Amino acid sequence: MTGSSLLQHTFAYIMSSSPLISVIIPAYNHERFIGPAIESVLQQTWKHLELIVIDDGSKDSTGKVAQSYTDPRLSYYHQENQDAYNTINRGLSLAKGEYIAILNSDDIYTTDRLEKLLAIQQESGAACVFSDVVPISDEGDEFTDPNFGWNLWHKKNRAWYFECKDLLTAFLKGNFMVTTSNLFMTAEAVRTVGTFCSLRYLHDYDYIFRMMLAFPGRVHYVDDQKLLSYRIHSGNTLSEAAITGRLQDVDVIRKYMLAALPEHCRGIAAAGTERLLALRDELEQVRAELAGRTEPSVRERLKLLVAAVRFKLRKKIAGKGRYAKN
Repeated sequence: MTGSSLLQHTFAYIMSSSPLISVIIPAYNHERFIGPAIESVLQQTWKHLELIVIDDGSKDSTGKVAQSYTDPRLSYYHQENQDAYNTINRGLSLAKGEYIAILNSDDIYTTDRLEKLLAIQQESGAACVFSDVVPISDEGDEFTDPNFGWNLWHKKNRAWYFECKDLLTAFLKGNFMVTTSNLFMTAEAVRTVGTFCSLRYLHDYDYIFRMMLAFPGRVHYVDDQKLLSYRIHSGNTLSEAAITGRLQDVDVIRKYMLAALPEHCRGIAAAGTERLLALRDELEQVRAELAGRTEPSVRERLKLLVAAVRFKLRKKIAGKGRYAKN
């Protein structure tokens, strides 16, 4: 056997004995970003992977860019526009790997992300692993200003996680997983949890709650490593989507707070209720800005005041109930 054929044989053996990781990229109108996203997968230090790119009816050159890559590990599919959650679900149905990861077509993996998360999963037996993230601009520059709005939001969510020491309780305060791009899961876990729901803006948030409820104690947050670059687009503007997203947020929090109450009544109820009240304030502010007002109306202020009073009364009554039992 020649040296080159021995090398090929050794490589083939290593590949066959190593677990296959399936990476799904749902892509829509990201001709500017799809290339770096694909390259961040194909250049992984973990080589035994398949990359499934599904073009969700892009109107630009996203599909052309994706098809320009000749790596045999990449498979390209095109479909009429069906929204992100349906596109991801199609990818799940096509995945052959023992592990499944998702990468949105404008985000970027660090080159060692899959290798590191796989090692953590195999050591911990986790069903799902996600890491901390780096926020980047359209140009790929990191948002390092600590007073940048997203950084303040993410810092607050992480601080609550470190304070409460419970993943599900922390997620009720905010989605510090941030994005579907951050999911690294066993295929077994995906089969158990099922497909993504039809929430346009929060299918990732809903999914991580379902994962935590299906596998208690087996969702692992790698809080000390930033293994994903999450792109925050400068062109994003205030729109009705800001209201829709927050309304969906309320529904998701309410649903999974109630689902978890029998096991974690006090901490979860406190965190979830606080977040719901904060979302109500944000909704009123967004509606006011869309209507051309900078301050809530008198009627809106009264509604907020009544809601706050009711909340305090409920807390007071609940406190009396606890003391009576004691």
